Amino acid sequence: MTVPAALIALVGSLFFALGAALQQFEAAGTDQPGMVALLRRPRWLLGGVSIVAGGGLHVVALGLGPLTVVQPMGVASLLFALPIAATLHGRRPATSELAAASLVAAGLVGLVLLVPESHGPVRLDPAELFTLLGVSGAAALLLWAGARAAAPAGRAALLATAAGVLYGATATLVRVLMDGGWNWAYLVALPVPVLLALVMLQRAYAVGHFGVSFAALQIADPITAVAFGALLLGEPLPTGLAPVVAAAVAAAGTVALARTTPLETRSPRAGTHV
Repeated sequence: MTVPAALIALVGSLFFALGAALQQFEAAGTDQPGMVALLRRPRWLLGGVSIVAGGGLHVVALGLGPLTVVQPMGVASLLFALPIAATLHGRRPATSELAAASLVAAGLVGLVLLVPESHGPVRLDPAELFTLLGVSGAAALLLWAGARAAAPAGRAALLATAAGVLYGATATLVRVLMDGGWNWAYLVALPVPVLLALVMLQRAYAVGHFGVSFAALQIADPITAVAFGALLLGEPLPTGLAPVVAAAVAAAGTVALARTTPLETRSPRAGTHV
């Protein structure tokens, strides 16, 4: 079932990329995209449906094939998203832009493949839940504060990194819930990082450097999930020089994207701010 799993994961990546590009197109060109206003836009909502569909296909793929095959397919969403976003903005992606994205993807694939598999059930006690939410929230707040003084490309990267940290915390909490650690406190806490991440990500998209924000999100999310897995769930971390090299390659690709991806904005519509 390895080949079907890889194909399904690849299609899921396409849906995720399409959704991200549609949402960025609607958020672009505004300083503070209001969620209420975005929720009134059919194209933004369609992007959300596409992202959910991509996530569902990814789950199906994980049920059919090994993690080492399915996860790298998810990295392809960056390579899909850039041409889609460029088309929406009426341009063609530059060769240098796609090369930088490929560098990010290569580093991410390396990181994904180097993370050791976890075995056995995972649990999270209430104190660890507060640690998860507190650390991720504080990190997101610091990144948001830093973004306020940064240049546009840096602002997009920092805001998207904040979203990625919060999504990584969400992924950790979902893993605990899926592994049988059902608890009403966890279910109540789950929407908090999700909604904060969504707001941060839309603000990153509004800056206009889609390639930078999407790459930063894809890097921060899995790294945060792995870090919380080691810190709170006792899961193993990758060792040796290879993970450092893979992370450096992904980071270098993101810096290259900041230099090659143009600022894409649109004329703000009435009712954008809330």
